[in-house]
Amino acid sequence: MSASTAVVVMDVLNPYDHEDAEALAANVESTIGPIVRLIDKARRADVELIFVNDNHGDFSASRDDLVRRALAGKRPDLVEPLVPPGNFAFLPKVRHSVFYGTPLEYALNRERVETIVLAGQVTEQCVLYSALDAYVREFSVRVAVDAVAAIHDDLGEAALRMMERNMRAELLPATDCL
Repeated sequence: MSASTAVVVMDVLNPYDHEDAEALAANVESTIGPIVRLIDKARRADVELIFVNDNHGDFSASRDDLVRRALAGKRPDLVEPLVPPGNFAFLPKVRHSVFYGTPLEYALNRERVETIVLAGQVTEQCVLYSALDAYVREFSVRVAVDAVAAIHDDLGEAALRMMERNMRAELLPATDCL
């Protein structure tokens, strides 16, 4: 695999203190292993690895602030295995898409990335909108289906179908994404 692929891990720094946190957390549990293995595989390969996380409206929050808040939240067990290593790109975001208000597109183009692999939270929200934004920017999209978590199973399944049908996303297990 060449640097023409990037793995984008989104919104894993979650304090789980929001309205749908319990339902999400139940689905996140099964994604931890696949995400960790995908990150490890990306680190060993010549693949860009980029973490993008919601700043929860705190525009002064640093990576360390977001890590600290998530680890102090209600489910540190879901956060700790996925804390972004300090030597990889970390971009804060303010809305659903990993592209909105971030330099991600610039970074991907600079590295001549053609394919992005999406992992993280939430399938029917941030993953879906990020896949759409990647598609309209003419990136090929892969979704690591066992490495994304939905709040609502039915909406998550519908979002995956939409990504596959409307955005030509490849839906693959994390082990097959790289």
